[in-house]
Amino acid sequence: MSNNILIAIAWPYANSEIHVGNITGSHLPGDIVARYHRLKGDRVLVVSGTDSHGTPVTLRADADGRSVEEVYQYFHNQFLELFQKTGISYDLFTSTHTENHFKVAQCMFLALQKNGYLYTETRPQWFSASANRFLPDRYVEGTCYICGFEGARSDQCDQCGSVLEPEKLINPRSKVDGSTPELRDTKHFYLDLSKLEPDVEKFLRQRQNYWRETVSGQSLGQIESEGLRPRPITRDLDWGIPVPVEGWEGKCIYVWFEAVIGYLSATIEWAQITGQPDAWRDWWTDLSAKTYYFIGKDNIFFHAAMWPAQLQGAGKEFVQIFSEEEGVPLNLPYNVPANQFMNLEGQKISGSRNWAVWGLDFLTRYDPDALRYYLTINMPELRDSDWDWDEFIARNNNELVATWGNLANRVLSFAYKHWDGRVPDPGELRPADKDIISTVDNGFQTVGEHLEAVHLRAALNEALRLASEGNKYLDTFKPWFEIKTDKEAASKTIYTALRVIDSLKLLFAPFIPFSSERLSTYLGYHEPIFGEQYVEQQQDRLGAHNTLRYRPPQPGGRWEPSNLQPGQRLAEPAALFKKLEPALAEEERRRLGK
Repeated sequence: MSNNILIAIAWPYANSEIHVGNITGSHLPGDIVARYHRLKGDRVLVVSGTDSHGTPVTLRADADGRSVEEVYQYFHNQFLELFQKTGISYDLFTSTHTENHFKVAQCMFLALQKNGYLYTETRPQWFSASANRFLPDRYVEGTCYICGFEGARSDQCDQCGSVLEPEKLINPRSKVDGSTPELRDTKHFYLDLSKLEPDVEKFLRQRQNYWRETVSGQSLGQIESEGLRPRPITRDLDWGIPVPVEGWEGKCIYVWFEAVIGYLSATIEWAQITGQPDAWRDWWTDLSAKTYYFIGKDNIFFHAAMWPAQLQGAGKEFVQIFSEEEGVPLNLPYNVPANQFMNLEGQKISGSRNWAVWGLDFLTRYDPDALRYYLTINMPELRDSDWDWDEFIARNNNELVATWGNLANRVLSFAYKHWDGRVPDPGELRPADKDIISTVDNGFQTVGEHLEAVHLRAALNEALRLASEGNKYLDTFKPWFEIKTDKEAASKTIYTALRVIDSLKLLFAPFIPFSSERLSTYLGYHEPIFGEQYVEQQQDRLGAHNTLRYRPPQPGGRWEPSNLQPGQRLAEPAALFKKLEPALAEEERRRLGK
């Protein structure tokens, strides 16, 4: 039975290029799970977009002396290029700066207001006398009053993960000019999260038995220690979504509140541009649908606690305001499999110091599947991991090339040469042949179970183990010797090995799709495993923006063992992966920090 699966991936700020930590933190795990569910035959929708309204974007624009829109468009288009090249198969990668997102975010605001969860209050906010303006929270840094970290933002501490009350920040300083801001009164709308706390805590405890402890434990722990306190959802800004209330001109909806609404608005946008305007409900109001949120650990509380609070608080009212139809509740997250951080050569990744492996730069020298493989096998699922150039090259050569690539290449090359480019007829298979086929075929269950639970490292390791079993089988029967004395026996071995490779191709496909697609053509298949990605321009009253789209292949599940038939024509094979010289590690280290 087909299920509706929504894959919601963290929205990157349009202020910097994307590095490997970002890719393995959210984009790649979301894509792997999406590709698996597509292979199963589920109805999958993958959405995200560029966070164009975040204060990091305006900070970058100020630093560059460019308009915010220029900065946002530049990085947005870079993201599209990177995701195409790495195979992050978004059904829609859009932006928060669209007419649709404005409408959806404003409807969410009005629904919460109508349900009594918003109130106004005048409170102090940091004001820069030198710039003569109020400073957004990310424009102010100082010392965290909870843990003492000196580089805390005024609204959140990345060191201890606490959500902060900005006016309590110790030793505040403006990120614009380093001056000391002062507190001045200003009026804003607040979301009364305290009213929603019981419902959020109940929701978290319902998810506790299968969520990662790093997610449920952190979220429940923060509620137990600090509670859900009211938070402002408007700010004195001129770049963002206007507050949909008369008399509030000059103020915008706060980005922490509106960016997460992008998961909903992107689904609605996808439904509209595909000519099925009500289809968004299949993921947001159908109780059987499952929604997965792929994020980094710095965004756990916002997605595991605050976003559910917004969804519960808006309730049926959102649907009534947005579509003027009978209201139904909006689905809460099924899972938030947040990853920890990836470091680089033992140090924290830092864009300002160029201590990073940038995605697009990497792809000028290496293949995307080499990147995807290493980022998955080294994914920071439960604890921080480390990108090490020596390890990257060793795993590429010893696992991707030697274990999997060589298995596929030597069998296909041998079959193509000795059986006139066709799959040999094995006749009656031997017990050992049936055993290895059964072992690998069982991988659809074992690898699938890991993928269902979003245990991606374990899933890839299991696929790699099964490839090793295929190598052991070949080493036992040695078809290159068998063929000299008993071609019939060699036919059984090579047919069996081709069946094994054909199944492994799909088991590896969610992780390394580019090589799996090539391997599929070598095996004689003409239908692609996955669909195509393409860029499409959308136009609305805010202007034109490019989106990344995905065109699915023929419908129907393909997550099943090989049914390779004797006589099927093969294509002339080539090596799937490139062996890398160990000396490249030192070359790459010399690029860091410059």
